[in-house]
Amino acid sequence: MTSTVLNQKKPAILLVAASRGLGLAMTEEFLKKGWNVIGTTRAESDRTKLIALSNKFQGQLEVETLDICKQDQVIALRERLSDRTFDILFVNAGTTNSNEMAMVGEVTTDEFIHVMVTNALSPMRVVESFQDIVSTTGLIGIMSSGQGSVANNITGMREVYRGSKAALNQFMRSYAAREPKSSRAMVLMAPGWVRTELGGPNARLSIEESVPSLVNVLLKKQGHAGLEYLDYLGHTVPW
Repeated sequence: MTSTVLNQKKPAILLVAASRGLGLAMTEEFLKKGWNVIGTTRAESDRTKLIALSNKFQGQLEVETLDICKQDQVIALRERLSDRTFDILFVNAGTTNSNEMAMVGEVTTDEFIHVMVTNALSPMRVVESFQDIVSTTGLIGIMSSGQGSVANNITGMREVYRGSKAALNQFMRSYAAREPKSSRAMVLMAPGWVRTELGGPNARLSIEESVPSLVNVLLKKQGHAGLEYLDYLGHTVPW
């Protein structure tokens, strides 16, 4: 981890998977808005861009190592952050299968398991593990996808990815149902089809067109208890 001493008077977000793409852009956007960010990355070698941001926004960013698919690392980070309180916990991690257009019956069992564990099981494990260090009036969010919407699936394609995000959405709804009296805001975010390593070069949106608005949607959702499934413009996505 970095040794940055954060200003405790600033609002704070724990942003899981912050080293590239949407996560990196979200990190910078929150820093610009004056937030403290603890951002995680899977490997030491992925820290370069986060360290650059740490140098630019001194005293606002800490970097931690976390592979959310490794439960021992989740437990270890939770212990390291046991004395912290966060205004927002946001889990951005996600992956897809090697041939996105493969039908679900065509993928190997190992590849199917990897996508489901990364996109559905592991984010919920992070939420369950870190929920008690989120302020009682804070926000818990996860990066979902519009492709997780069952109602909107009229084309098929990207079946394994779609299925993993639909599973994530269902798990988060179950979590919210178990917390009916919670004062926390909860949100599943659909960032749009964005030109990132995951989204590919043909995606409709640039990061600059998605992330600033997405962050504003999160900030607007603060203080409004209950779970919503929203896109980067703040529109409700049908389940």
